[in-house]
Amino acid sequence: MATLMTATELHRRLESGERTVLLDVRWVLGRTDGHANYLEAHLPAAVFVDLPTELADHAAPGRGRHPLPSPDRFQEAARRWGINDGDTVVAYDDSGSMAAARAWWMLRNAGVDSVYLLDGGLSSWRSHGYALEADEARPAVGNVSLGDGLMPSITEQEAAQWSRDGVLLDARAGERYRGEVEPIDPRAGHIPGAFSAPTTQNVSEAGTFLPAEELRRRFEALGLDTSSRVAVYCGSGVTASHEIAALEIAGFSAALFPGSFSQWSNNGANEVVVGEGPYGDAADGPSSMSRSDGSSVEA
Repeated sequence: MATLMTATELHRRLESGERTVLLDVRWVLGRTDGHANYLEAHLPAAVFVDLPTELADHAAPGRGRHPLPSPDRFQEAARRWGINDGDTVVAYDDSGSMAAARAWWMLRNAGVDSVYLLDGGLSSWRSHGYALEADEARPAVGNVSLGDGLMPSITEQEAAQWSRDGVLLDARAGERYRGEVEPIDPRAGHIPGAFSAPTTQNVSEAGTFLPAEELRRRFEALGLDTSSRVAVYCGSGVTASHEIAALEIAGFSAALFPGSFSQWSNNGANEVVVGEGPYGDAADGPSSMSRSDGSSVEA
């Protein structure tokens, strides 16, 4: 299954009348202007998707900041967006597909085969001079029937063991991985054994995904090959979906840790390490790992 659709291909589909549902998933951590920006200008007939309320449940320490909603809740939302069985769905945003990838992953996980990311998002569409619309799109309610569990994922317990016989990637910014800053989660650092692989390195300055060959070289440099068992986490399971899309483009399959670091760091029994390497600053293996009470344990 293809992951991306170009603005040119999407425009051709719309002009020819091919059934296509467009999802505008404009959301950036710490900002609340996605819907207002959508109302000013969006792709023709695109439906606004509110990530915190439609692509996530309420935050809970034991599940993370953006837990996946129940299958029933997600199906209700997808029908509200006007999706019918057999439709082609294209998700986009204005932040390099970082938010739209959450909708892409969830729809794939629910069994929608024909779902794509608009490569380059709103910026690419605009750069071609294609038409935009304002105000709210209100499609007829759809009839899509969604499943669950069709994309690989791992639990908190599996994440603790993953690096023993697989590759665990941390998709957050490098400074958060290293523990230099932590703007929102209770502890700074990363899951022991994880490698830093920021999502920002998956895209060009224009917000389009890098070519497959470049992405493949990037992930191979982190030790991946076609036989690798790969799992990805981020802060709350949003941008990790972007990393999974990039891995798919590069020819790798990867599992998502939905609760990600927000779930991991809220559990005081889980170790957290700081520094450049998978096990912190130690060159050859695990270093002192922080518990939530400030004590440490040798692992």
